[in-house]
Amino acid sequence: MTEISFDTAIERDLQKRYRQPKGVEQFGIEAIPEARKTVRWYDLFAIILNFLVSPATILRGGLGVAAGLSFQASVTAECLGILVACVFYVIMATVGVDYGIPGQVATRAIYGLRGSKLIPSFLRSIASCYWFAFQTVIGATAICAVLQKLTGASYSLVWVSVLFGIAQALIAIVGYDSLKALSRVALPVKLAMFVYLFVLLANQADPNFAPGAVWSFTGKNGGWDWLIFVAWFNASAAGWLTMITDSADFCRYSRTRADMWIGTLSAAAIGTMISGSLGAYAAAATLGKTANPFVVIAGVSTSWITLFLILVFIVLDNWTINVLNLYTGGLSISNIFERLGRFWTTLIASVVGIVLSAIPDVLNSYLTYATLLGNVFAPIAGVLVFDYLWLKRTRLDVPALFAPAGRYRYWGGFNLVAVAWTALGFLFYMFAVPPSWVPTLCTIGFTGIGYTLTVLALTARSPKMARGAAPAEILPAAAD
Repeated sequence: MTEISFDTAIERDLQKRYRQPKGVEQFGIEAIPEARKTVRWYDLFAIILNFLVSPATILRGGLGVAAGLSFQASVTAECLGILVACVFYVIMATVGVDYGIPGQVATRAIYGLRGSKLIPSFLRSIASCYWFAFQTVIGATAICAVLQKLTGASYSLVWVSVLFGIAQALIAIVGYDSLKALSRVALPVKLAMFVYLFVLLANQADPNFAPGAVWSFTGKNGGWDWLIFVAWFNASAAGWLTMITDSADFCRYSRTRADMWIGTLSAAAIGTMISGSLGAYAAAATLGKTANPFVVIAGVSTSWITLFLILVFIVLDNWTINVLNLYTGGLSISNIFERLGRFWTTLIASVVGIVLSAIPDVLNSYLTYATLLGNVFAPIAGVLVFDYLWLKRTRLDVPALFAPAGRYRYWGGFNLVAVAWTALGFLFYMFAVPPSWVPTLCTIGFTGIGYTLTVLALTARSPKMARGAAPAEILPAAAD
């Protein structure tokens, strides 16, 4: 009872300090009290599965087929990309479970108190706003297609995107509890709709829509062209790696590491398989001519009930995804501007994301943007994972994360070694590694190993580096 009262007092203090309204999540960069860590694996499963049962994951499966892959190859590339990236993701998610802090705050231990703001937090803020806009434009495109079928009138993609973006932002501003509640409600509805959409596609009169025809569709060069396969594997992994600094954000309310591992990994595997398969199926049924499955479904169905259900599915789908994008974007901005509370920084992320939603080019240039983000986040992932796992051995000095003169100050607030190897990793990704070598994985290995060896060489000569790189003396309290 005393602990609960103490937690309530903390929230009241945060509300007063940041001038945030009542009824929203008050915790931003602050650590979550142990009494608030009540989320079990099934809630994480619902949150992550909702994130992956998304327009982006669906479209990626279709785009892979449109690029020349077979149905099987497109789904395999997407699933492998997500699962490989998820290994690095869950390593950094332990930060949230063990210490209750957001991932962006944890990056202070590696990039320095100021370096974390200018590199991972700034870049993740951009990525969050871009993914929000990307998901919104995909959803708005499908909404326009469905509404045109239902009413016979044409609708402005820009205005539908903006209005849809505003509606999604409202829940993200409230915080984690709204995110969790929305995921619980939306997941069964979305899964039921997926079953319906698969059945609808498989039962079309066109023989190309039959499961056997889709399975036999060969695409280009037998459907398993290595360069095309690697490109979409890489796009899938790169997209997920942009969230590596956010993994702790979703998991810091979790009870144990086991809840985090089970909920996250199972959702990653199942969600990607379901979504990628729907997108690839629709694209293969059109012989690779149409990548967006919602456009395909709207074109083959004449039932207003079907079209209305698709509309409901799209709205729920985007809502559950973009709440996460804005939530993590808000926490990233909170790490940059510490005087602003989570409510206000999420509001800022929402405004930027909605403005970007008015630019349809975010959809047309998906592969370019996804690859560019991967170019940046692959070296960041290498530095973060290798430092946290092998140098700090998953033991952080949490008070030092908020101490201006603490061990994580490094040189003027920057870990220059981490900054240098991030830049080298970016150049390696851009100019050195061949596309056929899976650039994302090669860059993580190159950057992580190079960074680790450099730090080990410097610790004997630099007390600042030795102090910052060393594991904390006290183990985290959270149990496995």
